[in-house]
Amino acid sequence: MIRITKIINCLILANAVLLSPPLSAQAYPSKQLTFIVPFIAGSATDQQARVIAQGITESTGIPVVIDNKVGASGFIAAQAVASSAPDGYVVLVSTNTTHAANEHLFKKLPYDPVKDFEPVTALNKGSQILIVNKNFPANSVKELIALAKKNPGKYTFGSGSSSSRLAVELFQQMAGIQLLHVPYKSSPLAINDLIAGNIDLMIVDAPNSLAQIKANNVRGLAVSGSSRNPLAPELPTIAEAGLQGYDMSYWTAAWVPAKTPKAIVDKINQLMVAASKLDPAQKFYTSTGSERYTTTPDGLAKFQASETNKWGLIVKEAKIDKE
Repeated sequence: MIRITKIINCLILANAVLLSPPLSAQAYPSKQLTFIVPFIAGSATDQQARVIAQGITESTGIPVVIDNKVGASGFIAAQAVASSAPDGYVVLVSTNTTHAANEHLFKKLPYDPVKDFEPVTALNKGSQILIVNKNFPANSVKELIALAKKNPGKYTFGSGSSSSRLAVELFQQMAGIQLLHVPYKSSPLAINDLIAGNIDLMIVDAPNSLAQIKANNVRGLAVSGSSRNPLAPELPTIAEAGLQGYDMSYWTAAWVPAKTPKAIVDKINQLMVAASKLDPAQKFYTSTGSERYTTTPDGLAKFQASETNKWGLIVKEAKIDKE
């Protein structure tokens, strides 16, 4: 009888161990986290990463450091995370630039957007704004298109991300115009040159453009998404302004290195989703006119696959040669 009791107790203990999460997941996080961001401090992605980091620190007491690894269209940041230890302590906070568009714009990537990462969660969606130098001789989308048609290749547009570039590439394709592309390491740098008059226009995320519009440093012509931005309701969508069917938005999400244990992926997902509901993140969404958008890890994987296909079609239709 005693032997049977011992066997039953052992079975109960073994079952409990199987059902409980690994000790590493139970203890996670137990040390500093690092969020690696492909764009400079002050960019929309950086702002998103910082409010999520703040929320995690407030809820867990664990510090979260932001590491801006800028350049090469996100290659440097993505590669840094892909080569990190798969323990959940290094997280990539990036956009459709690194995980949907780049593979269609470059002949070879130093990372695989799918195989080298475990999806964690999407974080937000937002529309971009078509802005021009305040002395640019067009006051509407229709005037811009008419001007560009009369002067093919004369006017320049800047971009600091694939989202920004492809938004204009689609605009050119649909409008039947030709502009000259000037690439930048980040959107704020491109905006500085736009203000200085070194380039003529760009389509860029709202967090980077709204403040410059309100300060009268640039002029906003239209919004890239399917609906108006609540922070600039006077701006029509590009579709409303005359280019019917145009719709181009951006999104931000988080990934960890491939082979990170599922229990840890689920835990960081829970922490980031919870942080997105706290005041710092809510203020970010409100102040930028963006939309909180979170997913399960599997949900992000499916969304990323769909977006990769969409961006690929845009690149193909725009006939952009891979760099």
